[in-house]
Amino acid sequence: MKNTPFTHKHLALGAKMAPFAGYNMPISYSGINDEHAAVRNNAGVFDVSHMGEFILKGPDALDLIQRVCTNDASKLTDGKAQYSALPNEEGGIVDDLIVYCIEENKVYMLVVNASNIEKDWNWISARNTKNVEMHNISDKTCLLAVQGPNATKILQTLTEMDILNLKYYTFTKGKFAGVDNVLVSATGYTGAGGVELYFEDSDGAADKIWDAIFEAGAASGIKPIGLGARDTLRLEMGYCLYGNDIDDTTSPLEAGLGWITKFTKDFTARPIIEALKAEGVKRKLVGFEMVDKGIPRHDYAITDADGKVIGKVTSGTQAPSLQKAIGLGYVTVDHSHTDSEIFIAVRDKKLKAKVVKVPFQ
Repeated sequence: MKNTPFTHKHLALGAKMAPFAGYNMPISYSGINDEHAAVRNNAGVFDVSHMGEFILKGPDALDLIQRVCTNDASKLTDGKAQYSALPNEEGGIVDDLIVYCIEENKVYMLVVNASNIEKDWNWISARNTKNVEMHNISDKTCLLAVQGPNATKILQTLTEMDILNLKYYTFTKGKFAGVDNVLVSATGYTGAGGVELYFEDSDGAADKIWDAIFEAGAASGIKPIGLGARDTLRLEMGYCLYGNDIDDTTSPLEAGLGWITKFTKDFTARPIIEALKAEGVKRKLVGFEMVDKGIPRHDYAITDADGKVIGKVTSGTQAPSLQKAIGLGYVTVDHSHTDSEIFIAVRDKKLKAKVVKVPFQ
């Protein structure tokens, strides 16, 4: 099991640790509900250094990205990022990712899910027919997500970069907490605002940045946050988690990711996905909230009023901010409309739920 450059910090803080995507990761420190509230109302720091980062360089870097991704990366200019997906040959999803434009038409960074690093690298490499220069920098890249309404105010004291006014899905690069070449990106997986910091762990940079952030945020009550709260935060926003809500068998259109699927260019399985759009999907990923008491869990069956199975739960939890049980799941199209009545099979019970719009409220 791998450690991140911050594992010793988590252990010193008494974090509850568990294996995740081959890494020894913090699940919680003070408790999921407490950490969740800290991010929604103030600021919290996530160690997400297990994520994968690839650099693609050269005159054909954009061409390769365009061919393997669903979104249109030609729209990106220096300092802009874009959410996208890697479709497979059948029109399913190899992974979802973020594409960063470091230098237009020349240098890009792809940020992929931790559990898919090797799979994604092999997938993209196999399609690199024009000898684009590729570097897997995952093992030497640190990533801290500092999220919450007060996150950028706290971090601004540590840099001359203007991060208070960074627009959503843009980034800047410079000196942060005395460390050079830190990429600060107005992205995140919480819906609470904030930024993500990418940097190389050389000359003690990891400790230096971690310590500086917690020192700067001490008076404001900044907290370390584990993967448990990361999951409840993203679920309240209706954000997909790879391996749960999307995978190799789900189409971007079924998952509600039509907005990152652009048919203005060629990409893997474009004809299949385009045909699906024309004929219409048979199932959709929806958000739902429980009407009856009970918590929906991954893989629980979803049924209609007669007990006929119409889908399954992909993610579910008791939402800390909302004080109610919520979930995501695939259902047949005729049950996918807002306020549709559905039922979750919990052991031998059939618990009532209703389809709602996301983000959950």
